[in-house]
Amino acid sequence: MHERDIVNDLLAGTKASINAYTMAIQECSNQQLRSTFQTLRNEAEQWQYQLYQMAEQKGYYTPAPQANPNDVNQIKSSLTAVVNTNQMT
Repeated sequence: MHERDIVNDLLAGTKASINAYTMAIQECSNQQLRSTFQTLRNEAEQWQYQLYQMAEQKGYYTPAPQANPNDVNQIKSSLTAVVNTNQMT
């Protein structure tokens, strides 16, 4: 297995772990266990970012191009409107 494949597998696995921790946090009623899941998720996010930086540096991962600022503002406005509408109901 090539290093690129290993790094990509680690990134995918870490992403899955972060998603699983997030789901567990949302469903957890025990505050101590919830805090443990939050700590694990935060550590996984830090690890994922370090892997991402390494993958990008070695050319294993090419991020998407920067979004057009007008598109970002339009989406932000749309989401803000949805949130404000939901808060009124």
